[in-house]
Amino acid sequence: MPHPRARRAASAASVLLALAALVACAPESGTGSTASPGGAATATVAATPTPIPTRADPTPTANARPDIPKDCRAILTDAVLDQLADTPLNDPAFGSSGVQPDGSLICIWGDPAADTTALGTTITYVSRGPALDMLNQLADEEGFTCFTPDGGTRCEKTWQNETYPVTDGRTLFWRDDVLIDTKFSNLAPSGYTSAIVASIFGSDDE
Repeated sequence: MPHPRARRAASAASVLLALAALVACAPESGTGSTASPGGAATATVAATPTPIPTRADPTPTANARPDIPKDCRAILTDAVLDQLADTPLNDPAFGSSGVQPDGSLICIWGDPAADTTALGTTITYVSRGPALDMLNQLADEEGFTCFTPDGGTRCEKTWQNETYPVTDGRTLFWRDDVLIDTKFSNLAPSGYTSAIVASIFGSDDE
């Protein structure tokens, strides 16, 4: 369960700074996470991670590029939405969110009155070369764990927040030119990323 939210007068500004710091760090298949966003505090991989593909293997993706969704709630399952409970979505205090001019989608879950609990996801188009270059860099230089579930490539990492006794992290999933990039602090609903992946690409169970 997420650590109780600490509230302060300048809380909105604190959360904005925290999210900015997470962005500067550079977006469950069947995997689970032990703390909190789009997932979870500590992301655990059910299977042994395998090396992610690189541009040395230029095989193009077989599927057509899917559409980027336009609704932050519609891409989540009822189970994930239940975990988010009454967490505000896309509060103006966090800046630009929702559908962007370039067609990307930004979803920010968080209470601007809380100092640290927040979750932000950006879904956008990124071609294969730049996407895999970025994911390989995160794996090689920043210690992200990468593996290949659901026909795509997923990289994730969690760490201790520098100010509060909570877990921060980042999870990325790339497939068919779509990148799902989630950064979070003390808010990681189990199954969050997997729900988005299934919404965009379909479920293997369908």
